[in-house]
Amino acid sequence: MAHLGVADLTDIAHAAYGRELRDVVRLHGGSKKGVYRLTLDDGTTGIAYVWRRSEDYWPEHEPDPLFGNASGRDLFLTAHTALSEAGACVPRLVLVDSDVIVVEDLGGEFLEKLLDDSAEVLDRLWEDLRAVHQRLSPRYGRPSALQPVDAPPVPDVVLQRALGHLDACCERVPRIAAERDRLETQLRQRHSLIEPRAEYGLIHGELGPDHVLVAGGRPVLIDIEGVMFFDVEWEHVFLELRFGPHYRPVDGLDPARLNLYRLAQYLSLVEGPLRLLDGDFPHRDAMREIVEHNIERALLC
Repeated sequence: MAHLGVADLTDIAHAAYGRELRDVVRLHGGSKKGVYRLTLDDGTTGIAYVWRRSEDYWPEHEPDPLFGNASGRDLFLTAHTALSEAGACVPRLVLVDSDVIVVEDLGGEFLEKLLDDSAEVLDRLWEDLRAVHQRLSPRYGRPSALQPVDAPPVPDVVLQRALGHLDACCERVPRIAAERDRLETQLRQRHSLIEPRAEYGLIHGELGPDHVLVAGGRPVLIDIEGVMFFDVEWEHVFLELRFGPHYRPVDGLDPARLNLYRLAQYLSLVEGPLRLLDGDFPHRDAMREIVEHNIERALLC
């Protein structure tokens, strides 16, 4: 996949800063969009998010309104507004173009490299997340496209998605195929224990320490296009997975939802990376490691 260079982004840089662009570097990560550091002729920098098909490593996206292709300028903007209003810190907008957004370059470091020495940052992160999760809606979905009042309950949506992922995993992972009936039974039994719910919290959707920058001692949320109103247990299962011993459980979570969503997340984290590996995503060893870990997690359920 060819990356953008100075010639491709010089007009964007000039519109954002009124200065000449000296250098462009595509930053690590970003499977659905390009993330570029712009260096101007005076040495200052900015970050450009670029949503173009040429920047998307996924061979195909799930055709559903909640989880399918959580990417794009408009999703970023609505998520940016929702998180800001909830009190979370997100990068300041500099320029909004048709398929490019420029934000401030906060520098700093990703939280994943600082976890063992960032107690105060983690304190602030969990405080911010509590505030975000307490933003409630009677309907679930993207802030700008909430689902209708008669939409299926969230646990039904998760169950059907997980059953689809189970089918896809069985086609590609013999160890899961050998346990297919048991895993389907587990999904359906866990789903059957869930009681109805009338409100949904705002969640990031994919929050790991690699999606948190530490700048000025404060956690800053990035990769925010997956923000939606949903069961907060969905977020907490992902936080458990990604933060490990640094995860901090909270009171009031529904154990039945957690049990279903754990298995659903494991299957998703097998199916998704395997599909990504069908394309030319460059960081292949990391994806294979994610697949292997979550095969083991699913089989232990």
